[in-house]
Amino acid sequence: MASTAQSPAATLRSVWLAQAQASPWITFSLAAAAVVVLLLLVAGGVNAFNNESSNVRYAILGGSAGFVATAVGAFLAIGLRDISTRTQDSMLGFAAGMMLAASAFSLILPGLEAGRELFGNGPAAALTVVVGLGLGVLLMLGLDHFTPHEHESTGPRGPEFARLNRVWLFVLAIALHNIPEGMAIGVSFANGDLSVGLPLTTAISIQDIPEGLAVALALRTTGLSARASVLIAAASGLMEPIGALVGIGMSSGFAIAYPVSLGLAAGAMIFVVSHEVIPETHRNGHQTPATLGLMLGFAVMMFLDTALG
Repeated sequence: MASTAQSPAATLRSVWLAQAQASPWITFSLAAAAVVVLLLLVAGGVNAFNNESSNVRYAILGGSAGFVATAVGAFLAIGLRDISTRTQDSMLGFAAGMMLAASAFSLILPGLEAGRELFGNGPAAALTVVVGLGLGVLLMLGLDHFTPHEHESTGPRGPEFARLNRVWLFVLAIALHNIPEGMAIGVSFANGDLSVGLPLTTAISIQDIPEGLAVALALRTTGLSARASVLIAAASGLMEPIGALVGIGMSSGFAIAYPVSLGLAAGAMIFVVSHEVIPETHRNGHQTPATLGLMLGFAVMMFLDTALG
């Protein structure tokens, strides 16, 4: 009986394949979007490396800072044997607050300003950013459709979901949302404006520390060794430098791509906060400390944006 059990990776592949077969139009749309993003990445990447190499370097360094911060948080788990779920939820709430403030002050507002400079009027600038927001939400909806989550493991999508360990799904969700975080970093450096890139990178890096710690501690509950838990948690941060390259590649190719990409990254981050992080912090009945953590994180990010911007 045990010999026929699928590994989590094999189960995940089978679930994705089943979802693709059950929803061919969504699969086709997501694949087409991936091709468009790839083409934008190639076109923008060539332009970025040829004409704005310093901006690419900033983006890579910014994405790497997010990875290092995740690794630092993961390594903290070695000395912490246990941490209450109340504290974990408060920390994730703090992370959610920083992500929301970063989306508003370091992505949407600079996007509106860039759009206004490009088109010369406010409505067109707002429409450009709104289009980006919509694209970010659609992107995350497509990924979410194919990504099993813990709160859906017993839902109508079939018994395959119940086989996946909820801790591994939480790790997958964290790794998934590291991609738009990295994109946000890359986009924020696309114009070489450090007053935009530094506050956002700082905010994301700070909130990556508790995320890395939370992932490592969660993995410890599955029976993994401290070393394996730390390494896997740290590796989840590798999505950030990759996302940073995608972000700057998309926004460096065309002038209009910059405000659109800022909106896209903001839309993706807001979606992740609402759809993944906040429900996770409320799942254990710790709504009040999680909300207080969110407000504190929002305030800290506002201060960072003002002090560094």
